[in-house]
Amino acid sequence: MKRKGIIKNAQKVVIKVGSSVLTTSRKGIDLRRVQRLTEGIYDVVESGRKVVLVSSGAIAVGMDRLGIRGRVDGIPVKQAIAAIGQPHLMALYDEYFQRKGIQISQILLTRDDLNHRRRYLNARDTITSLFKFGALPIINENDTVVVEEIKVGDNDNLSVLVSGLIQADLLIILSDTEGLFDKDPKVYPDACLISEVDEINEGVMCAAGGSFSPTGIGGMPVKLEAIQKAASFGIPTILASGKREHVLREIFSGKDVGTLFMPQRDPLSCKKQWVAYGVRSSGVLFLDDGAVKALLYGGKSLLPTGVVRVSGNFERGEAVDIRNLSDELIAKGLVNYSVQEVEKIKGQRSFKIKKILGYTYGDELVHRDQLVILTQAGKEP
Repeated sequence: MKRKGIIKNAQKVVIKVGSSVLTTSRKGIDLRRVQRLTEGIYDVVESGRKVVLVSSGAIAVGMDRLGIRGRVDGIPVKQAIAAIGQPHLMALYDEYFQRKGIQISQILLTRDDLNHRRRYLNARDTITSLFKFGALPIINENDTVVVEEIKVGDNDNLSVLVSGLIQADLLIILSDTEGLFDKDPKVYPDACLISEVDEINEGVMCAAGGSFSPTGIGGMPVKLEAIQKAASFGIPTILASGKREHVLREIFSGKDVGTLFMPQRDPLSCKKQWVAYGVRSSGVLFLDDGAVKALLYGGKSLLPTGVVRVSGNFERGEAVDIRNLSDELIAKGLVNYSVQEVEKIKGQRSFKIKKILGYTYGDELVHRDQLVILTQAGKEP
């Protein structure tokens, strides 16, 4: 009943398709799969739902056009191949979606686009306007220009960030796996598919195995980390095989396909989603045990008195990681003071800030409304 209820209520859907779904090991791009994917998405759109497609494949298509087989190394080479492949990938989608009367659109994103709040909101508004035009947004990371500093990382994570951006009701990740198994099905023939996961805990992570493809990155652990973020946004995720002939039709008919990952009951707000996973941290604040306890169990803001050490180079309003003295990540937030200012007021009580600096932006280094707890630590007994 959970699955059928989620499917019934899902009006905004993000569908992520991996390179391994669109390609074969010998023939490059699999046109039959592209056709089946577009037909499946057409059915979802025709049901009255709004759909965003997050598609890998630019490098795979570029390699196909150039006749390259196997692995390629070097960022400039991969970027050049992506530059060749991206327009041909979109041309394929345009050809197949036009047959169904669907207008497509292209959005290429980098971490920088999600890092700045105004650009983040502009991306959301663009997608909303595309929905009004009846167009299908197709999103990919801008592989042709991206460097490590502005890289989202992989399209599993990008699909999660997009899901949070539009406040999607459902994320579907189509991969080369049927879902999550209780053990590695490549090693154990008796491995069983897990139909539903309420929480991604240590046991679930241990059941995940790695994978490799010459055009994709990551594996099951990377997917589970991304799905865990989606759960914190309050978004359920279905992980299923994109190689199944009518996988989207089966999913939206309520069939028990793939693995359903349930959302958290207390999801992050849209603003805190961005703080947690959209914006890149520019520094670190290291806290004493008392300050850690106040954040985790007291629901408090971060005051300067609990800060022991500072690193990085951040300005007021930028994001910082918040760690304990064992260097474990506790939280993340938008800081009210620059690194130079924090160096002067760390360890001090808030009423001394004005005397030390000559001015004040408030008592808190990081206000609770601008702070997200990221540790899995349990509640204090």
